[in-house]
Amino acid sequence: MSPAILAAIVAVVLVLRLWRRWARRDRTAPGKPSWSDPFSSDVALVAAREMRERFRGRIFRVGTLFILAVVAAAIVIPTLNKEKSQPQRVGLVGTFSAQLRESVVSTAKSVGVTVDFVLETGAQQARSDLRSGRVSLAILDGRELVVNQPIRPTDGSAAAQIVFALAVNLGELEALQAAHLTPAQARELANARALPVKSLQPGTTRGTTNTTSLIGIILIFVMLSQYNTWILVGVMEEKSSRVIEVLLAAVRPIRLLTGKVLGMGLVALAQASVIVIFALLLAKSVGSDLLHGTAPMVLLSTLVWLILGYAFYCWVYAAGGSLVERQDQVQSLALPLSLPIIFGYVMALTAAASGNASPFFKVLAYLPPTAPFAMPVLVGLGEVAWWQFFISAAISVVCTVGVARLAAVIYRRAILRTGGRVKLRALLTRAGGNS
Repeated sequence: MSPAILAAIVAVVLVLRLWRRWARRDRTAPGKPSWSDPFSSDVALVAAREMRERFRGRIFRVGTLFILAVVAAAIVIPTLNKEKSQPQRVGLVGTFSAQLRESVVSTAKSVGVTVDFVLETGAQQARSDLRSGRVSLAILDGRELVVNQPIRPTDGSAAAQIVFALAVNLGELEALQAAHLTPAQARELANARALPVKSLQPGTTRGTTNTTSLIGIILIFVMLSQYNTWILVGVMEEKSSRVIEVLLAAVRPIRLLTGKVLGMGLVALAQASVIVIFALLLAKSVGSDLLHGTAPMVLLSTLVWLILGYAFYCWVYAAGGSLVERQDQVQSLALPLSLPIIFGYVMALTAAASGNASPFFKVLAYLPPTAPFAMPVLVGLGEVAWWQFFISAAISVVCTVGVARLAAVIYRRAILRTGGRVKLRALLTRAGGNS
């Protein structure tokens, strides 16, 4: 058995043993909040309240429509540009055999464009049509290509591609005719196949997949920033307005916190699901190749890691919100909390844009603060196996449980303290002394 699979099994067993131990300890301590009953009526009521407030909010509706509009633009605009590409008009001067004509048509098809032939009366007329833009290319007697403006080697336009391809193919055809080969020999040489090239590493489809990875990590960054900020500000507002004192009179702190993060998490999951389904249906309806190949797997991994990333960070932000009670304190606290998110986002953008994942970036895919950004990019690049994905997810789950326990302690001890920003060191020292 490989060490990776063994580590995954150990991680799952550890999570189950820790959960059973915590559940058993909670049942034996009636005065402590229960972790074994996360879907109690209190938690459900708080979660429903959070979902109601977010779904009714204008920010949620406008934000969802904005994200859907951006996704639609990313899918539809390339398709429209592809459909609106005009055929390249090619002027013909002098003798032009059927073989030359077939070569031009096949060459244009190989670069993804079509051609319309324009019969010119002479070279002077062809040059005049080039200057006026009536034709984009002129072929003189099958031996010379003429364009209006010089074409740079880095030009990626359709006109440049067909000119470069025709220059090579027509040159080869002229060489075959000059060699006085028989038609059978010429066909055999023209139909020669390139030797297969094999690689030691498995190949990946990086074009559209990298684009999908970029869209995915941007979506994760926007949604994590949005929903975590909502939790931070929401906890702060409840504390500063003393609403929390009324809520805690009826609901235990841990159940109130669990309901809050669960409600917002369900809102985030609903929004992300709508966006992913919308992208898949729109791409299929317009015939976009943006989601072909492994791109659907990238979207699925993006959705999974959005959930895991939210599950990890929501507890951190909820605990942070319980430490402050004014808007200026929230602003000073938001930057340190968001630094891991920003760092993971920047590293993921760099790796997805370059199409190359460094060893350091691969390490980030196993660290819970940066894994939500790094792992979807590795999936898009085809540089991660299923068991590596599973190990990263298991590590994230284990760390999330630990962070949730710590955040619950901080939240319970800090939420009712007013009059200034609560010091985290004092809370942790008190928690350690009481443990």
